[in-house]
Amino acid sequence: MKKDLKCAERCIRFIDESVSCYHAIGNVERRLVESGFTELKEKDEWEIKSGQSYYVKRGGSSLIAFRMPEDDMKGFHMMASHSDSPSFKVKTNPEMTVEDQYLKLNTEGYGGMIYSTWFDRSLSVAGRVVTGSKDGLKEVNVNIEEDLLVIPSLAIHMNRDANKGTEFNPQIDLLPLMGSCEAKGWLAQKLALCAGVQKEEILGEDLFLYVREKGRIAGACQELILAPRLDDLECVYASLEAILEEKPKEYCAMCVIFNNEEVGSHTRQGAASTFLKDTLERIGESIGKTRSDYLRLLADSFMISADNAHALHPNHGEKADPVNRPVLNGGIVIKHHGGQKYTTDGYSEAVMKELCREAGVPFQHYYNRSDIAGGSTLGNISAGQVSVPAVDIGLAQLAMHSAVETGGSADVGYLVEVLKWFCRG
Repeated sequence: MKKDLKCAERCIRFIDESVSCYHAIGNVERRLVESGFTELKEKDEWEIKSGQSYYVKRGGSSLIAFRMPEDDMKGFHMMASHSDSPSFKVKTNPEMTVEDQYLKLNTEGYGGMIYSTWFDRSLSVAGRVVTGSKDGLKEVNVNIEEDLLVIPSLAIHMNRDANKGTEFNPQIDLLPLMGSCEAKGWLAQKLALCAGVQKEEILGEDLFLYVREKGRIAGACQELILAPRLDDLECVYASLEAILEEKPKEYCAMCVIFNNEEVGSHTRQGAASTFLKDTLERIGESIGKTRSDYLRLLADSFMISADNAHALHPNHGEKADPVNRPVLNGGIVIKHHGGQKYTTDGYSEAVMKELCREAGVPFQHYYNRSDIAGGSTLGNISAGQVSVPAVDIGLAQLAMHSAVETGGSADVGYLVEVLKWFCRG
């Protein structure tokens, strides 16, 4: 367990530093550069060499890193995950005054969050701004590292049915309080300070609320992780560790991080975009492969779509499938769905089981209850652009889409190990 705890602690640090999808990609990029990966830009011509490592970004929030084998490659081994998590997005001109006393921010929901978990927590703002000067436009990640905001709940004295189930209106109940009206104009000034520019130079912004609470190891035997954004930064972290630690032998190893999974993936940097397809085609072109050669590479490729899964809930066992009931610290969760919201089939299930056995990692299975609809993820969406055998997996967690989620401290290490084995191919 000691080794697993070390891995879990490193994962928590990564999540703590990744306060927005832009910061997650920035942290991934920093690690890649430190490990000798070379950045490729989509607007430039690519010159790719055997045995070398590269990465390419799109939209500041999606990234594909890959390592070329020393010899002629057989295909692509892809690990896909996503950088975004449900949150509140800050609208333009967000400041709203209340009776000349309070100042709050105008926000809207991003993704399917559990609203009630965001009340009465210390929050702040992070994301990116786009600045303009005589040198052109520049994207800058910003993070106001202060306890800045709170979404105050309504006292039970004013809502006697609060514990009987309450429907929240995001335009009324969920706007965050920033303080008194004395703070008017303060947010724009603080963002400019974070970006190192004058506030007039900020021409565009993508800003989100985030929970200031840090991740931690918990539980009687330190078997739990409590942290924001476990879905899906746990899988981002594991994929990054795997590609940094392993050099591929016969296949191009790829760490693919998409944005916007929580809102359907249909963006220029989402899993439904051409980002992965464009990158694969350009790799093939750069190493001299014909169109037919490229299609043969795809035919011998495989994708592991890694996005967390629901664990058996200790208070609501009735919500789980009667037979397939994954638990925290039970290992890799192979996800299935008869309607193909998950891309796993008999072949890809067998491949994943073999990988787990070779890596010495436990695995378990997840199905929705047949009368409960589930969500979709990256595998089947990306298959619309790149048709390769794929399996959907994840790590078991509780309270998915809560402001703070719960996972198993041993599971992160399990995922790193099996993905390392996959990268060796």
